[in-house]
Amino acid sequence: MFSVELRDPCALRTKPYPLAMLRKVARVSGFVGPCQPSRVARPPSGPFWVHEIKHDGYRLIVHRDGSRISCFTRNGHDWGDRFPGIVLAARRLNAESFVIDGEVVVLREDGRSDFNALRGKRRNDAAVLLAFDLVECKGKDLRDVPLLHRKRKLLRLLGKTMTGIQFVDHFPDDGDSVLRHACSMGLEGIVSSGSTRRIAADPRRYG
Repeated sequence: MFSVELRDPCALRTKPYPLAMLRKVARVSGFVGPCQPSRVARPPSGPFWVHEIKHDGYRLIVHRDGSRISCFTRNGHDWGDRFPGIVLAARRLNAESFVIDGEVVVLREDGRSDFNALRGKRRNDAAVLLAFDLVECKGKDLRDVPLLHRKRKLLRLLGKTMTGIQFVDHFPDDGDSVLRHACSMGLEGIVSSGSTRRIAADPRRYG
């Protein structure tokens, strides 16, 4: 079954770190955890929508703060030790701080994701992050920046990085056409987002 999902206008929410996590991550203002997209019957279309291929993996927030790199699940668990290739790729990026939103997957040779190769492993050297959003970079909070501007900044940050972290491009075409193309390739579906979408910020800050 193919799926069509919409990222909520408040596609990322901030919530406080648990106390134990605050002790580990000294300078973080708050855990940025993802809201789940809403499943719909058919994709939206129009000049204010863009579409991405949906892959079968785990949502992952990669956060760098100086020398410390964390890979947070949607529930706030740090899985950095499970994905050493992603941590190494993040360490090579030319920024001392950033928050990248994406999906961790294991890719087959044909480019499709293999969920069975991802789940149940305590360490997965083959896993890569498919990065589709940039929440913070070099100390600048980007949550009030429109989506397409954030994606351009993300592309510049990643540069030619191909190992460990890969940029997820979008399609500005008609949603139905993108979905048909995804289905013809045997992919899981698509995710649609508003091209001017901003991220709602929580006023609570943690120093």
